[in-house]
Amino acid sequence: MSQALAALPVRPEDRTGYERSKFRHWTDADGDGCSTRQEVLKRDALTAPDQGPRCTLTGGAWFSPYDDTYIDDARSLDIDHLVPLAEAWDSGASAWTAREGQDYANDLGDPRDLVAASAKSNRSTADRDPSQWRPPVTAAPTSPTGSPTRPGGAWTSTPPNRPP
Repeated sequence: MSQALAALPVRPEDRTGYERSKFRHWTDADGDGCSTRQEVLKRDALTAPDQGPRCTLTGGAWFSPYDDTYIDDARSLDIDHLVPLAEAWDSGASAWTAREGQDYANDLGDPRDLVAASAKSNRSTADRDPSQWRPPVTAAPTSPTGSPTRPGGAWTSTPPNRPP
């Protein structure tokens, strides 16, 4: 393992040209009328919300793991990109096509990649990478090093081939 880690190339991060808008997010990839945000809210709900026309969600209950808070209003939740879009950019996403950035920002393939969290806790992360931000609640998922569990999931600096 140590040899494999030593063989990984290390480059300085570069935020030049980063704009959040370059990662089009909250699309409806499967055409069911629900955006990625709504899909995550439905998936992460402790009590399922009612789904109305155009995937309007009412009711429901969620747990925000970053601040140990129960929330019963979807409008009080953000969807956290566990690897922030800016961090992805710094780490190589700057070379991705617009479609690859969109696919990353809306990836539902690994439930660790996008997580419903209180707006307050999510916004406290800003664009900081996992080594710079820790959840305020010690019970939040962390790695053995104490960093928040914010894995890259299936994504690397070269996105995998995914169906459109």
